[in-house]
Amino acid sequence: MLRLPSKSVARFRCVSKQCASMFASPYFKKLFQTRSSAKPSLLFAIADYGIEEDYSMKFFSSPQLENTYEKTSSTLVAAAEFHVKFSPDKKAYSFFGFDPIGKQYKALSIAYPSGPGRHKILTLGDGDLTWRKIKCPVPRPGIKGDGICINGVLYFLAERNELESDYVIVCFDVRSEKFTYIDVERICRLINYKGKLAMIYWEDDVDIYEINHMAGKNLDKYLEENLDVDATNELHVWVLEDVEKQEWSKYAYTWTDDTFFRRHLSIAGATASGEIVFSIRKYTSKQPFYVFYFNPERNTLQRVETQGFGEAFKAETCSVRTFVNHVENLDVNDLKQLKSGHPPLVKPENYCLSDSDSESDGQGDEKR
Repeated sequence: MLRLPSKSVARFRCVSKQCASMFASPYFKKLFQTRSSAKPSLLFAIADYGIEEDYSMKFFSSPQLENTYEKTSSTLVAAAEFHVKFSPDKKAYSFFGFDPIGKQYKALSIAYPSGPGRHKILTLGDGDLTWRKIKCPVPRPGIKGDGICINGVLYFLAERNELESDYVIVCFDVRSEKFTYIDVERICRLINYKGKLAMIYWEDDVDIYEINHMAGKNLDKYLEENLDVDATNELHVWVLEDVEKQEWSKYAYTWTDDTFFRRHLSIAGATASGEIVFSIRKYTSKQPFYVFYFNPERNTLQRVETQGFGEAFKAETCSVRTFVNHVENLDVNDLKQLKSGHPPLVKPENYCLSDSDSESDGQGDEKR
């Protein structure tokens, strides 16, 4: 039974009360997650912009390679499996974190800098799907990338003009729900590198989001216009060794490869063994889709072609987000937790409403 995919387990739970009890037991869930963790997958989120009113994302997964230096083929092939399609809420930045002590998953919602709404948090699995307001030390941060949760702390890169540096890593303790931050000097991508927070960037990286915002340009158009511009394959990896002292170990890697066109790729993350994964930014059924694995210790690059996305997309070219170390978890496969709709929002007793919240709220609540 442990070899079954999570979708099959969900169907078997409907067969009988005995099956439902067995598959819902904490013992089976733990064994299932342990087995899934031993063979993590790549997760692909493909955005279909064919019709604005019908904007949706389709999720696929494919096997994630480990120890790619053992492979001899110049290009490997992996099959993708379709999981789900849904239309996301585009009103806020959303992050997902896990508290390893309390064994709880939480969703963190950060309001857009110039938009309405509040920062809020939702605890999953406790039966009370109610959003709670939460205070963030960066009142209206400009989020600059995906979040990453490591050992109970959720990290994401943001821009804060009040600080001396342009960028800051916001650190959110999932258990205590407290925020701290780390100053950084430049735009970067945050990844989990062998269990530690790492920032990764190319030598000639620029903040393309800020450039296009100031110039009033479309991001996708900018990328298309600059895909063929000469790029330096000098990759920098900074690993955070001491959070309190903010001490980093710094590494730099340079390589050349005729099949590696960096401006066509995005940084997906790193595998448990430390291989850095790159993925093509765009998907079209007319061109092969590639994922690259870079092994820093051996300075080797392995290319993998992913097949199986199909042609059922309204847009000719679709944006792709790739995530590493995807693991199936039966706790978050519960339809009661994943049902559509927005839970209500409540205000905790110790919450202090800020001026920006009061303006966006429009309800004139008094400060406490």
